[in-house]
Amino acid sequence: MNEAQVVRALGALAQETRLRLFRLLVVAGPTGLTPGSMADSLGASATVLSFHLKELHAAGLVQVQRQGRYQIYRAAITPMNELLSYLTAHCCQGQPCIDTPLLVCASCETFETTKETLTMSDKPVYNVLFICTHNSARSIMAEALLNQLGGGKFRAYSAGSRPSSQVHPQALALLQRHKIPTEGLYSKNWEVFAQPDAPKMDFVLTVCDQAAGEVCPVWPGQPMSAHWGMQDPASVKSSPDNLDKAFSEVFRVLHRRISLFLSLPLPKLDQLSLQKELRQIGSTAD
Repeated sequence: MNEAQVVRALGALAQETRLRLFRLLVVAGPTGLTPGSMADSLGASATVLSFHLKELHAAGLVQVQRQGRYQIYRAAITPMNELLSYLTAHCCQGQPCIDTPLLVCASCETFETTKETLTMSDKPVYNVLFICTHNSARSIMAEALLNQLGGGKFRAYSAGSRPSSQVHPQALALLQRHKIPTEGLYSKNWEVFAQPDAPKMDFVLTVCDQAAGEVCPVWPGQPMSAHWGMQDPASVKSSPDNLDKAFSEVFRVLHRRISLFLSLPLPKLDQLSLQKELRQIGSTAD
């Protein structure tokens, strides 16, 4: 990569929306994202998104491929590796560095649209991470519900971008009322699951709008992600009865969505179809 290309790439990333957009594509990995899913995640209009994608594409930082009716965008990993190599060339006058720059895995650049590549393997257990800002109510209930309903085929976790000091008492009371185990539930930071020794996630599902708009860590293993947003029941302050109704409604919606998720024939769905199913489940309330 020459100096002009480096300047163009850095200029393309030197804008908040484009930086967030590129981060989303890096997290998605070889699976890529459709413009619709990116617009939903960033809260951007189609016009704004198209403008920023063109800038990133012109800088060589994203690739686009048509799959059926969909345009799939992916981060261009090789140019990013070249950019990092350019910036760190001759670092420390050739002496070993304490903090060696970590380049993005070049194997992510290879993507073949074969059935084997696009189809999830029939795994003995699927790991699912539920994300919410405070990890005190919605994501906690989702974790407990999936572990209860998953029949040993799913292992659920939860975390938050700004975790609370404790799990909301109403969430614990509701789970106990439905005879769902609450042992071991606690609020934790999502960075825990971005560590190299963390469980490899197959799915990362955001259950609140605020967390969906934040730039997530890079999850090991490039899990499938979707947004299942719903109102925060803890925000209801009018009366204990209304608070209980709000938590019960969230529990009902989560139970319905998780039941739909468990009914999916995961090994038989290619990733594009599975992504569509997950997004549709995220809009299901009844």
